[in-house]
Amino acid sequence: MNKKRCAWVPENDELYIAYHDQEWGVPVYDDQKLFEFLILEGFQAGLSWRTILYKRENFRKAFDHFDPQKIARYDEQKIAQLMQNAGIIRNKLKINACVNNARCFLEVQEKFGSFSDFIWRFTDGRPIVNHWKSLEQIPARTDLSDLISKELKKLGFKFVGSAIVYAHMQATGMVNDHLVDCFRYEEILKEINF
Repeated sequence: MNKKRCAWVPENDELYIAYHDQEWGVPVYDDQKLFEFLILEGFQAGLSWRTILYKRENFRKAFDHFDPQKIARYDEQKIAQLMQNAGIIRNKLKINACVNNARCFLEVQEKFGSFSDFIWRFTDGRPIVNHWKSLEQIPARTDLSDLISKELKKLGFKFVGSAIVYAHMQATGMVNDHLVDCFRYEEILKEINF
């Protein structure tokens, strides 16, 4: 019998299925992984997640595996090189935002000890567990994503609007937005000892 998944997962897309089953909604406390998702969510703005997912390995190669220390040092020559890379999203605003956000990320690490400590303090270090029965119930943003977005912007981050922040929260497990009839909903609850 097939496992019941969230309705947004395409049935015959193995990469998407793997992403849903193994990553989406799993709490992430690792700074490098949080940074990767923050950058990818920014690049996704105005595009589908599928587009990003299929270019993810190209992004990893092009952006030094999302090492914020290295990205923070990118210069105009490196940005010009990235603009020629057909394997990624060649949007100068987004590429510049990535470099900017790497610098801001390092500042947050210095100020708060880690980006994880900074971002997870908004939920007291634990995922928010929702109980959605249909896709229509899942919000694109919340009061909390509004607040986090505002804080990130204050710290100088770009491409961190509330909808992007909420997508980041969903991807990194700050919220469990798997539908209640999805097999991953209960699995994640067990993983977080809820």
